Amino acid sequence: MSFTVNFTTRWADFDANIHMRHTAYNDYAAEVRLRFFKEHNITIQDFTKERIGPILFEENTKFLKEIHMGEDISVNLKVTGLSNKGERWKIQHEVFNGHGKLSAIITVYGAWLDLAKRKLSTPPIKFQEIFNEVEKTSDFQEILLKQ
Repeated sequence: MSFTVNFTTRWADFDANIHMRHTAYNDYAAEVRLRFFKEHNITIQDFTKERIGPILFEENTKFLKEIHMGEDISVNLKVTGLSNKGERWKIQHEVFNGHGKLSAIITVYGAWLDLAKRKLSTPPIKFQEIFNEVEKTSDFQEILLKQ
């Protein structure tokens, strides 16, 4: 299943060069991840109830084309890697400008944190299932965990 969100950009997203500031790309990608969970009926209350939250180990942005002030954008979410029980995950976001041109690729590598124990954890089944359903990239690979 494909997941894309369309956004109207804001004045605060742009810098003195009149193009989108570098951190705004990552802010939109983070918003897409939150909306992805919401779309799959996982709310902040579910995170609290399960005492679990997503954390990032790594975030990498490759800039390809400028996004100019006033342009609307779209950002998608695809899974590039997933461990057997969903403990670790890699997500790719593609950011498209108002003309549909690929403007940036953001990759994030993350895991689930047990909020009580402050240790990495296996997510509840409900959380695991949504990553299995979402679109995978052509270079998708299973993330193998050390025993």
